[in-house]
Amino acid sequence: MSEKIKRIFGIDLGTTYSSIAYVDEYGKPVVVPNAENQHLTPSVVFFDEGNIVVGDIAKESAKIYPDEVVSFVKRSMGEPNFLFEYASKTYRAEEISSYIIRKVIQDAEQNLGEKITDILITCPAYFGINEREATKRAGEIAGYNVRQIINEPTAAAIAYGTAESSERKTVLVYDLGGGTFDITMIEIKPDAIEVICTGGDHNLGGKDWDDRIVSYLVEEFQKIVKTEEDILDDPDTCQELQLSAEKAKKILSQRDKTPMAVTHGGERVKIELEREKFEEITMDLLERTIAFTHEMLKEGSKKGYDKFDEIILVGGATRIPRVIERIKEEFSIDPKSFDPDESVAKGAAIYGWKLALNDGLIKKISENTGKTFNAIDNIIELTDTADVTQSQIQEAAQQVADETGYTLAAVENSNVKVKNVSSKSFGVIVRNRQNEELVFNLITRNTSVPVTTKKAFFTGIADQETVLIRIMENETSEKTLPPQHAIEIGTATLNLPNGFPADLPVEINFKLNMDGCLQINAVETSESRSVDITLDTCAVINGDELEEAKIRCQSLVVH
Repeated sequence: MSEKIKRIFGIDLGTTYSSIAYVDEYGKPVVVPNAENQHLTPSVVFFDEGNIVVGDIAKESAKIYPDEVVSFVKRSMGEPNFLFEYASKTYRAEEISSYIIRKVIQDAEQNLGEKITDILITCPAYFGINEREATKRAGEIAGYNVRQIINEPTAAAIAYGTAESSERKTVLVYDLGGGTFDITMIEIKPDAIEVICTGGDHNLGGKDWDDRIVSYLVEEFQKIVKTEEDILDDPDTCQELQLSAEKAKKILSQRDKTPMAVTHGGERVKIELEREKFEEITMDLLERTIAFTHEMLKEGSKKGYDKFDEIILVGGATRIPRVIERIKEEFSIDPKSFDPDESVAKGAAIYGWKLALNDGLIKKISENTGKTFNAIDNIIELTDTADVTQSQIQEAAQQVADETGYTLAAVENSNVKVKNVSSKSFGVIVRNRQNEELVFNLITRNTSVPVTTKKAFFTGIADQETVLIRIMENETSEKTLPPQHAIEIGTATLNLPNGFPADLPVEINFKLNMDGCLQINAVETSESRSVDITLDTCAVINGDELEEAKIRCQSLVVH
């Protein structure tokens, strides 16, 4: 790609494995191998004295140094209570994740011989405000310009939509990764990819299948040795069983049984795990994914989508044979396994490529017309929002094609429109006429984004000096709900003028962007006093702590 158009790389920041991809000169997405010549890098971080080690070595080191190794940190993104302590310093999930990002980017730079500055990071569709902001912070701490956060199923659908035929179809993306599960209905058109609705659980994934194997091994060990000791209290034993369980799960995808061994306290016990037993002890986990799928289908039906054409399997855990069998039984359709390990990174790269070409097109149109435009998601929007003709867009597309070496068709095809939905509902605390507190949702889940909405609420008493605005996040599609069914993600105080009577309106404005980030504004109408609400919550690293993490990350060597 021309130096005038900055390449944007796509990163699949996974619970168990991460990867990075870009679009090559032929318009094809390519996953970049790491320094070990593997397409996937374990999302494991080892604090080795003054060094940070990420990947296979870190994963293997967990057996010997379990207290210095962090795994599955993605499950703690956006959690205020997660702190990892090492050498009298504490690390948040965002900072630990930044080391994983540093590792995959450093290896890609070495492999490609170019400097990477701009990235796009994927996250589970079911991530809320805190988790998304934490994911973005991880990239910033690592020292990169995070252009967007994009949902993993959407990224997979982009990769699928560009690889398959251009027929219009409705697909379900069943994404069972190492630590998260998403089920998303997406309509793929020749010129657009539109998310209809999504559901899932970011605490359900392949790791839970591993944990069931571990529990089974512990029970068998206790029976054979005749002990009630919880051998998982020993960090070394716990780590060894976790690694053995993951290997056994993969073997059982190919074979009917696998021999295993548990060593603890001078005892060594051999246990044979059969696939039938594995399926039995994990059956309820699989059924949870089926239940989530039916819930999502109900949401799709509300939007007029009563059927689908295909089910696409994404994520390494979809290789489990019983997963494929159960989906076929439930929905009478053969699911397609589409590049389960790499499709998310490739789709992110394609979307990054689209953004980069849009940057180039906007720049060219600006130069050709003498007009200035704000960055937008789709260049076609210029024909709706500004005095730009289709011929001017085509002229700019040809210029970009000439500069970058891509064909004109590739540049024009990069303008496929991607439309996403909100995976959560967002509202504020209000009081009803019975003076009971309720959450009133201004944006409900599965609403198309970006979206802007407003609602007028009314003061409760005369001479009220302030209004406390409490912003709530929840998972219901209802307009109102009890506060205990939502979580508070931010607050703000709006000062009112003196002598403000009761029952006067205060207007609340919500704006949810493509990243799933929320902007809020509140205005009292008499004197137009307003307050802009920035959701800097304690759940996400910010302020001095953020700056310290950036400095610390840049000063450390990541291997």
